[in-house]
Amino acid sequence: MKLSSAMSRLGTETAFEVLVRARALEARGKDVVHLEIGEPDFDTPRNIIEAGCEALQSGWTHYGPSAGLPDLREAIASYLNRSRGTSYSADNIIVTPGGKPIMFFVILALLEPGDEAIYPNPGFPIYESMINFTGAKAVPSPIRESNEFALDVDELEGLITPNTKLLIINSPGNPTSGVLTGADIERIAELAVKHDLIVLSDEIYSEIIYEGEHVSIATMPGMAERTIVLDGFSKTYAMTGWRLGYGAMPVDFAGQINKLMVNSVSCTSVAVQRAGIEALEGPQDDVRAMVAAFRARRDIMVEGLNAIPGVSCLNPKGAFYVFPNISGTGKSSREFADSLLEEHGVAALAGTSFGKHGEGYLRLSYANSEENLRKALDRIRCAAEQARG
Repeated sequence: MKLSSAMSRLGTETAFEVLVRARALEARGKDVVHLEIGEPDFDTPRNIIEAGCEALQSGWTHYGPSAGLPDLREAIASYLNRSRGTSYSADNIIVTPGGKPIMFFVILALLEPGDEAIYPNPGFPIYESMINFTGAKAVPSPIRESNEFALDVDELEGLITPNTKLLIINSPGNPTSGVLTGADIERIAELAVKHDLIVLSDEIYSEIIYEGEHVSIATMPGMAERTIVLDGFSKTYAMTGWRLGYGAMPVDFAGQINKLMVNSVSCTSVAVQRAGIEALEGPQDDVRAMVAAFRARRDIMVEGLNAIPGVSCLNPKGAFYVFPNISGTGKSSREFADSLLEEHGVAALAGTSFGKHGEGYLRLSYANSEENLRKALDRIRCAAEQARG
């Protein structure tokens, strides 16, 4: 079967490949600590599960509007307006089965050959993959440890050309957990207005932040009409398997994205959407408890990693990842990650899974129990000592 040339430009997400390898090792009896998958290890809060079950029992089992249920879109707009200081209405919101379709649809709707799009590197791999798929030029914006894994705005300005159409930002970031400051966001917004750029702001980790407050670029002067905010329920409410995400965007652009929904998945599960309303409007105690647990786990990981010769690790400001520098082991990211899995039973991701600027690093998700994290740290120490000879 002859595929289109565009298919050769699509990448993948390494986390799922490593998970398959780790499961195969477990099937052969090897004990593996899973630090590869970016999902909370907590169960979805009970009130959300009950709302989903009630929706199914009450007949929410049919097609719904492609853009999403009006009640959920209203709830999302209200949540964003409370948490971000925006002024969205339901007409600005498109509900999708997970957050990835917003990336997919927005990039597909905006880019074509000859355009350029700037994206964070290391960054979520689907950004680069989808830019390449459209035939546009993917321009990496290096995310460096020396800048505390925040985008360097001066460097960003030097990447902008007359062909630049889209800028992707992600804060808190995956894989680095870097957070953009309010001052950073303000300067990026000024560049976007000056150069007439559209911004896709991936804010999926906005509720998992350990210091300060999340700032959305959509609130900056001149940005409401040129920003698409991507968010969802997977990380905040431990709803990864429910597949529920959304984008907030200018109303006219929302109509175009809705056409892509109609032509692809038709609509998002209406029962899942009913559960989403409960997630936003119900009690938030479980969310606060999860963030507190992540903070404690972060501290364990950072302290433990910095005690290992050849390894150093910044203190993450958000999300639930550490991005330790392992260059002192003398191994490449891929070599060290493979050794960790095959020889020491720790499933981790090489920094290069997130782009070339991830060389010398690993991404470790601390969405696991404190006991397992301590076990993983012991094994990482053994791997580092072995690598250093």
